[in-house]
Amino acid sequence: MINIPKGTKDVLPDKSYKWQFVEKAACETAEIFNIKEIRTPVFEHTELFQRGVGETTDVVNKEMYTFEDKGGRSITLKPEGTAGAVRMFVENGLSSTPMPLKSYYITPCFRYERPQAGRLREFHQFGVEIFGAKSAETDAEVIFAASTFLEKLGINKTELQINSIGCRICRAEYNKALKDYFRPRLADMCETCRSRFDKNPLRMLDCKEERCKKITADAPKILDYLCEDCNTHFEKVKSLLSAQNVAFSVNSRIVRGLDYYTKTVFEFISTDIGAQGAVCAGGRYDNLVEELGGAPLPAIGFAAGIERLMLLMENTGADFGENKKPLIYIAGMDEISRSKAFSLTCGLRARGINAESDLMERSVKAQFKYADKLGAEYVAVIGANELEAGAANIKKMSDGSQTAVNFNEIYSYLIKEKN
Repeated sequence: MINIPKGTKDVLPDKSYKWQFVEKAACETAEIFNIKEIRTPVFEHTELFQRGVGETTDVVNKEMYTFEDKGGRSITLKPEGTAGAVRMFVENGLSSTPMPLKSYYITPCFRYERPQAGRLREFHQFGVEIFGAKSAETDAEVIFAASTFLEKLGINKTELQINSIGCRICRAEYNKALKDYFRPRLADMCETCRSRFDKNPLRMLDCKEERCKKITADAPKILDYLCEDCNTHFEKVKSLLSAQNVAFSVNSRIVRGLDYYTKTVFEFISTDIGAQGAVCAGGRYDNLVEELGGAPLPAIGFAAGIERLMLLMENTGADFGENKKPLIYIAGMDEISRSKAFSLTCGLRARGINAESDLMERSVKAQFKYADKLGAEYVAVIGANELEAGAANIKKMSDGSQTAVNFNEIYSYLIKEKN
């Protein structure tokens, strides 16, 4: 037997309705915010992620699935959705379309990391990317969209944390302050932090090593180094959130794990997935379009891991709705009546009814057992007498009551019963 690769997971028939519930909530959220779907390839040229995500990130350094194709090109399975969305935006000349361009995706992503609850090597993201708008209102709208999505899922006990990590101007001053702080402490920090010191000291704040976390706790705060424009922008974002009664806290330690972020960053935090962690997060990336070959253009977005969301929903008893069940099962007693049952089933399906009939040549008793396992609300049995009369007795499984119904009136009967 060939087993499933480590860090991946099958979606079984009795669980797929949960995925459909989450995806439906994502699409409904996108619709009310007038956000249109995009789809990008599951793999891209490796350089896209090296330039876009950042060479000093754990994603690029440790976690990407990279291989050489038969043409000798370095290809990487997408580790996140934003870089591919920006590449699509630039390559297809979408900057000439009316701005802002609002887009969303539901996509598989791949990272080689240690599998754990809610975190797999193949996982799925719902992401939103908005191009072309630099206003603080855009930041607030993206946060509102993320909050709306979580509310649709019944996820209400999260904490919104926000921060600003500035722009190129104030980031330069902040990086200098970080280097001055970390330089005499480098010997006590991990190898990864030491390697980030020269290239991108901001990444050192994101280290998960306990010894490094103790050192970074007293590091300078980015909010003390924001330029006037970034500070004004951040204050406006906070004001807009407060005006809409959106509760939040400022966490100066949020820097996000990818290099492209600028200005506003945010996370929706939950403690109901085993350990405190972000279930939805995002921020601005005003330089990324230019860095990937486009004209300078602001952008912002967020992403949520579907597996983590589902784990959170299961842990908190959220309602996924129900797995759809047949409204009616039509059983046949012999070959002729099974053919009639099949014909009636096809007719009901053509009119939008979830109907089932026998495909296994079971006995009537076995068909009843199968219909019960499927959860069919009604069962009809057709034999010689029913064929002659042109009608079937339809049994309501919840109370055992039976009603004689002509074959050509079964649809009307079921619709009347449903309503």
